[in-house]
Amino acid sequence: MNETKSIAFIGLGVMGGPMAGHLARAGHRVTAYNRSTKRAQDWAQAWAKDGLKLDFADSPKDAASGAEIVMICVGNDADLAAVTTGENGVLKSLANGALLVDHTTTSADMARQLAEVCSSKSIDFVDAPVSGGQAGAENGQLAIMCGGDEAAMNRAEPVMQAYAKSIVHVGPSGAGQTAKMANQMCIAGVLGGLSEAVRLAQGAGLDLEKTYQAISGGAAQSWQMDNRWATMTADTFDFGFAIDWMRKDLGYALDEAKRLGLSSPITAMVDQFYADVQAQGGSRHDTSALITRLAKASETPPSS
Repeated sequence: MNETKSIAFIGLGVMGGPMAGHLARAGHRVTAYNRSTKRAQDWAQAWAKDGLKLDFADSPKDAASGAEIVMICVGNDADLAAVTTGENGVLKSLANGALLVDHTTTSADMARQLAEVCSSKSIDFVDAPVSGGQAGAENGQLAIMCGGDEAAMNRAEPVMQAYAKSIVHVGPSGAGQTAKMANQMCIAGVLGGLSEAVRLAQGAGLDLEKTYQAISGGAAQSWQMDNRWATMTADTFDFGFAIDWMRKDLGYALDEAKRLGLSSPITAMVDQFYADVQAQGGSRHDTSALITRLAKASETPPSS
């Protein structure tokens, strides 16, 4: 087992909750903070069933006091700013020489700005957004893409291994977030094509299971096809990563592409398709609910 660390974990959502539990299971001393007390209590009960006990703090500042490492997994740029540089943020108490690892998906600018603040306080920083969804977090099989310097990565990687399938140091601060943007652009594009393929198979009256078997063994195969073909055909869309969050991520990607002078028409189009699903009441459905924008053969097609 890796050396035991004193860790503060900020943010116990569907991703952060399991990640904090894996750290405790690996033998680390974990103090957690979550904005919702009820969510923290629910996680405490879940961990207790596995024989795990985590301490809880009343604020990010209190959680970080005395910690060697702070790990964060919250919602967006504003949430991250609140729990780091805010009045009760972790940087109000985190000691010089500590390490801050941010698993939130944010803008690259936010990552670069936070890296500068940490550097001014002699705190190592890694932006480390994750991919793999709720199942990946629960099973400790997340893909982590990281930005930061080599020294910070060498400190962060052994700890992140508690919930990682793969860890890749992409480049300097902000590079992890930019890689995550590329990740989300790929997912959005694949789901756009997959949605139309499912509807084509349904409209043609094909056997959907046999169609999946026929096309998943070739070049069309993807994680989304393997894991969402059956659920999309069953109109089941409750798999953790909500459309609201995907639109947030795609917004960061489109902003970064614009900053770089790049065109991203497919991402922009799928982002607007997701806006249509939100307008239909599907904001909290998972990203495969993109297919609901496309009418079934027996229905009137939506207006373009």
